[in-house]
Amino acid sequence: MIDLSLLLPRLLNATESNPELAETVAKLAWTRAAGEGLRNHAVPFRLYRRTLIVSVADAIWQKQLRQMSTEFIFRINKLLGRSVVGDIEFRIDPAAVDQVRSRIPTPRSSRQETPAPIPELLSAASSITDPDLRERFLRAAENCIERRESRTQAG
Repeated sequence: MIDLSLLLPRLLNATESNPELAETVAKLAWTRAAGEGLRNHAVPFRLYRRTLIVSVADAIWQKQLRQMSTEFIFRINKLLGRSVVGDIEFRIDPAAVDQVRSRIPTPRSSRQETPAPIPELLSAASSITDPDLRERFLRAAENCIERRESRTQAG
């Protein structure tokens, strides 16, 4: 299987004269840069000039993600192989976020879905400069929370 992130720069090069396709590529890059934990909470809406507009559910998500925007901009531009996004604007739009959530299929197994990252956890993780370490921190914290919740539900 071909990794999408390897194709994004090529797609961008092929879309020089098509701003709509360039916007789609930028949205794909956001989805990849934001990671699985944020896909249900931050939805790319539009690329206007060099500003990526992302819909979030509420002011808490807006504040937390705004603090991490420079990291997201770096990741997106790195995936695209050039500076496409210069700024990210997080807009509160719970309807857009709910619409995306409703399109995501529910898991068939009886195992519960991994809980969404807690905003305070994202805030703490934003101070970790190494992307791999930050991702590992978030996964470890989510696993810990999931174990704790499963114990309280079982007990």
